Amino acid sequence: MRTRRSILGSACGAALAGALPFRTAGAALPFREVPGERPAPPPEGVEVLDPFGGRVPVSFIIDDSTCLVNMGYYCMPQFAEAWGRERYELDWRKWPREIPDDFVRRFGEFCQGECVRGKYSVVPYPAMVGWVDREIPGWTRRELVASRRLVRDFLMPSWDIHPEMISHTRIIDVKTGRPTPQRPDGSYWMENGGWTAGRSVDEIAAYIAYALDILRNAELPCEGFTTPGGFGNGEKERLEIAGAEAIRSIFPATEIPHYFKYVITDPEESVVPRVQRVRGLDTDSPECLVNIPSCTGDWFGAWHGGRPEPTDQTIDRHITADGSEGRLVEVIEKGEPAAFLTHWPSLYANGTDVAFAAFRGIVQRVNETYRDRIIWMKLSEMARYWAARELTAIRGSGAELTLSAPWSCPGFTLRIPRVADSSRLVLRAGDDAAVALTRVDFGKAHAMQPGTFRLGEGGTEICIDLPRGESTIRVADA
Repeated sequence: MRTRRSILGSACGAALAGALPFRTAGAALPFREVPGERPAPPPEGVEVLDPFGGRVPVSFIIDDSTCLVNMGYYCMPQFAEAWGRERYELDWRKWPREIPDDFVRRFGEFCQGECVRGKYSVVPYPAMVGWVDREIPGWTRRELVASRRLVRDFLMPSWDIHPEMISHTRIIDVKTGRPTPQRPDGSYWMENGGWTAGRSVDEIAAYIAYALDILRNAELPCEGFTTPGGFGNGEKERLEIAGAEAIRSIFPATEIPHYFKYVITDPEESVVPRVQRVRGLDTDSPECLVNIPSCTGDWFGAWHGGRPEPTDQTIDRHITADGSEGRLVEVIEKGEPAAFLTHWPSLYANGTDVAFAAFRGIVQRVNETYRDRIIWMKLSEMARYWAARELTAIRGSGAELTLSAPWSCPGFTLRIPRVADSSRLVLRAGDDAAVALTRVDFGKAHAMQPGTFRLGEGGTEICIDLPRGESTIRVADA
């Protein structure tokens, strides 16, 4: 397992999402995973399936995005100064300093038309240019407010917003809001580097909370966070604890916090979300944190947008024209969530449309090949489903099942042993009146909506909007 951006080993530098897996097959994890509490296994013959009738979740992860600022343009000189590597000595001065809102709208309109959902970072103090909740020099206050409004009102219905720490470049002193001084050797503490090593949970939580608070001030609520580069590498366990604490402190209504840090490209490695640090399942305040990986690196080109990969090559690497090969095909065919990745400057590619054309091609091929087998989800939706999938206690047998859910979950789907063709199924949530479920044909995937069931050779599949607390599913004669 590796963090998704290798500071020393990546061919594209410290801020690039590496195209390397979490770990090679059979290797030890770099930190101790802590699943926490789990309910007893469900009765024999009962299995929770993928959401909405067994559809495979698909999601798009965008890093290094923010309001207006082209992070490629502004990050490069800071990385070069911090690490002094030739790979940062690019002709970045010729790049545009802005990724315009017109591009945000073009991107969003295409995604709306294709049902694409995912995660979109908003770096709160992008490359120390300015504050997204206050002012960004070089743009008027009106332009900044309009850009924030575009993200909030236009993107957020389909996209989770994450901070990517505070600046994505220099470490910021959260007491002063200024970058930390140079280190004794003359270098700088960078968020992509090893600042977190040896830091306490409280220190890391305060840093993440500072970033979240800026987005709260900008009216951009979050249920998760993204780590820039190697942030958290030295303290992966503490990062998880700190991140969950920070989210709950700034956005206390968050039920299921999640985060993005890792990439898995090894075909032998599972890419399912990791539901971690579960506690309080038998209380009114259950807690967990969901770690959601990407199944690809940024294969659209260098993170900064200055070296986009050829469009056709990028599309084929994700999914070929006949839908038979590619990393997304590999993952979807296994029935596991397919979250794929790029960086916002990479997608913009300095306005050349090379990478954006590749993205459109990937999405169109995926939807054409798998339209009836997939469902596009935000990371928060995926986190909620996996938490419900692993943590809902299912008891009973025969004619009645009892489900005890720590959280509600749309499209919750389970398979039970096949019932008689003439049977009816009835759902009752708590003290509410019982509701009869509607039978649908097995072969019609789009008909499998909440409140329905279907009979198949492998059993009876049931799709419901799972309520929080206790509910029952009862089999009744016609």
